[in-house]
Amino acid sequence: MGSEKPASRRRRYSEEQKLQVLAECDAVGASVAKVAMARGINANVVHRWRQLARNSSVPRSDNAGQFVPVSLTDVPAQERVPDIQIQLRRGPTAVTVTWPVAAASECAIWLRELLR
Repeated sequence: MGSEKPASRRRRYSEEQKLQVLAECDAVGASVAKVAMARGINANVVHRWRQLARNSSVPRSDNAGQFVPVSLTDVPAQERVPDIQIQLRRGPTAVTVTWPVAAASECAIWLRELLR
């Protein structure tokens, strides 16, 4: 009666499937959560695959980690994006903060901390 083992509910993924998911996650602007959701996989599983891949436990595709040559041209000053400007107001006091666009991610971190 109770001697039978319950069937395993854990889904199995081939190495090819894992590599494909990891490649999608490595794409510029990709979200691990969105990639996982689109494939019906728990995001924690994909995060674990990424961790294993970083530790070289899971083979990566041949293109992973390779440099791609890019030619850069100097952008004339009038075509450059202006600095980030943030105006903060509290009552009669107003403060304007100017931040270089090149450091936009640091600006976002600063602003997030400020708004907490």
